[in-house]
Amino acid sequence: MKIFRLFFLCYCFTLSLNTLSQSDEEVLKKIYKTSLTNGQSYNWLNYLSNQIGSRLSGSYGAEKAVTWTKEELEKLGLDKVWLQPVMVPKWIRGAKEYGYIESGSGKTSIVNICALGGSVATPSLGLKASVLEVKSFEELAILGAEKVAGKIVFYNRPMQPDLIHTFEAYGGCVNQRYKGAVEAAKYGAVGVIVRSMNLRLDDLPHTGAMTYDDLPVSQRIPSAAISTNDAELLSAMLKLDKSIMFYFKQNCKQLKDVLSYNVIGQITGSEFPNEYMLVGGHLDSWDLGDGSHDDGAGVVQSMEVLRLLKEIGIKPKRSIRVVLFMNEENGLRGGNKYAEMSKKNNEKHVFALESDSGGFTPRGFSFDCDDASFNQVLQWKPLFKPYLIHYFEKGYGGADIGPLKSDAMVLAGLRPDSQRYFDHHHASNDTFDAVNKRELELGAATMTSLIYLFDKYGVNPISNLETIKN
Repeated sequence: MKIFRLFFLCYCFTLSLNTLSQSDEEVLKKIYKTSLTNGQSYNWLNYLSNQIGSRLSGSYGAEKAVTWTKEELEKLGLDKVWLQPVMVPKWIRGAKEYGYIESGSGKTSIVNICALGGSVATPSLGLKASVLEVKSFEELAILGAEKVAGKIVFYNRPMQPDLIHTFEAYGGCVNQRYKGAVEAAKYGAVGVIVRSMNLRLDDLPHTGAMTYDDLPVSQRIPSAAISTNDAELLSAMLKLDKSIMFYFKQNCKQLKDVLSYNVIGQITGSEFPNEYMLVGGHLDSWDLGDGSHDDGAGVVQSMEVLRLLKEIGIKPKRSIRVVLFMNEENGLRGGNKYAEMSKKNNEKHVFALESDSGGFTPRGFSFDCDDASFNQVLQWKPLFKPYLIHYFEKGYGGADIGPLKSDAMVLAGLRPDSQRYFDHHHASNDTFDAVNKRELELGAATMTSLIYLFDKYGVNPISNLETIKN
């Protein structure tokens, strides 16, 4: 037994020496090769998606995912794995929603709808009222209570199709989903129907978070998403007949908060153990699909970063944590709790990387940092060129790592190709079959490479940067 342990220690020491003697170009090549030929991310995602399934905060699926990911991280032989308690909301959808459009002649056309996350239910027999179509809150305000009261407000502002950055298109219209009920209730509306956040025309309604802010319970109105095809149908029918009615029934309910957990694993740094680098995604998902792109992909890619470092024999200088956040979708409780505990424990975070944009082909990263740190990153671009990673821009890091933000650290977000992302986002087709194995593994390798470089050089030590050949 002693001989075996001695052999193992020598093997690990040799791996470390080999890594130290390799150039950055050689290390990145090994990272990508290992991920593509001996990766674990796709197998993990298969289990998470197909054996556990959807993981809405407070659900049994979320509870199972916490247990399973903790066990998988423990199998990697990390220095430390633990659960961080966090109270999360528990909203349940209930029986499947039902809706239809009713013309003046009494003819009905069934439509595809789903309750928005956090919405109240309709009355037990459903809700039927005339419909008022608007494109913006400003248009709603102009119409006022005289025209809005007693009606169902239909928000029908599409995602802007000519924007290449599809998250920009999403940001341009998501306020109607999130605050649509609050604005409509001001003028006496009885319900809200929102066009799904989707760039293509299909029959799938897309859920997502909505809010009532501080509206009294008596003023909260039911809110649902309608598929883009049916939004087009409803709009066309309203142009022909303003008197048509809309009926929908949903059975959702908000329960008391429940206990859940962030799942955390750590490789302790060899030189600067009290400097922390974080890589993560959110473990919760919406309930319509199995959350493979949002954000199962980010979860398994983040786990894979630590596995690849160990597989290749890289012993990081700084402590590297994988954090699988709970409740990003409808509360951000996990991200806020992690930041709160980090501050309480006086932990020094120098870098954080989030993957929450799907498992499609990686294109690069966006960085929330100062100019000096960003200029450092730009000097690494030639290392990523062989892997077709070219997008290095200042921008948004991520929702879960955002609460950690400080002037002394760099936040980064993985940026995959996003053109098909909103086909699946928060919909029933966000499933394992929509994720390509190779694309997922390329993303994991790209994340690992950036973690490796930031660990090796720190944040903005330009004078220490090795010369990189063009």
